[in-house]
Amino acid sequence: MKIAYSILVLVVFTGLCTTSKAQFSIDAEGGIIPSTSYNKVRIPNNGGTLVNLSDQLNYKSKAFYRIRIGYTIGERHHISLLYAPLTLKYQGNFTQNVNFNNQDFSANIPLDVFYKFNSYRLTYRYNFIQQGRWQVGAGLTAKIRDADIRFKSEFHDTHYDNVGFVPIINFYARYKPNYRWGFIVEGDALAAKVGRAEDVFAGASYQINSSLAVKLGYRVLEGGADNDKIYNFNWVNYASAGILLSL
Repeated sequence: MKIAYSILVLVVFTGLCTTSKAQFSIDAEGGIIPSTSYNKVRIPNNGGTLVNLSDQLNYKSKAFYRIRIGYTIGERHHISLLYAPLTLKYQGNFTQNVNFNNQDFSANIPLDVFYKFNSYRLTYRYNFIQQGRWQVGAGLTAKIRDADIRFKSEFHDTHYDNVGFVPIINFYARYKPNYRWGFIVEGDALAAKVGRAEDVFAGASYQINSSLAVKLGYRVLEGGADNDKIYNFNWVNYASAGILLSL
């Protein structure tokens, strides 16, 4: 992790020194999280009960937002900071007894489950194709996750939180058939033996003027961890819209 972070700092510094031409950008995104395809949890991994929150409890759609501030140098080097909060709530009861975080939750007892997965990311991306209708780039993201899972019933209230650093791969591709319209696929993704992480957006953009565009599309957040302490994998669906502002 320290090596990956050092590489990211080095490439960002190199990009800053390359050229003086620069541009700020703001990508503000929001919308609805209509569903979670699955959210499988077992804590502790050895001795806990495996449950699928999406199947066994009720979830209500909720709004979300995220914001990215970017800085592009010479059209090729792009640096950005992302704040992406995420909190989900499930309600209902399990049909079996559940051991979560060494607390026993009895079957058929109403409970609330709060699932938090906030993300803070620093990204450097190099646009190796920057011509005509195409813009394509790839880079490295330093991600800090702030996660917490809380089970609360009338009799028990316990949670498991985790803050950690994860280096992941960033990618971006945009095709503009004309001045107004564009098609975008972008995200962060990486898989390893003990887990994986994917946060991908696919959609269309419409250029209103030289500084302002809007976008509409679908975002998926998928991944999780399987280690000595926890097992958790989720799939979150987003119906997303946003504004793209260049300064």
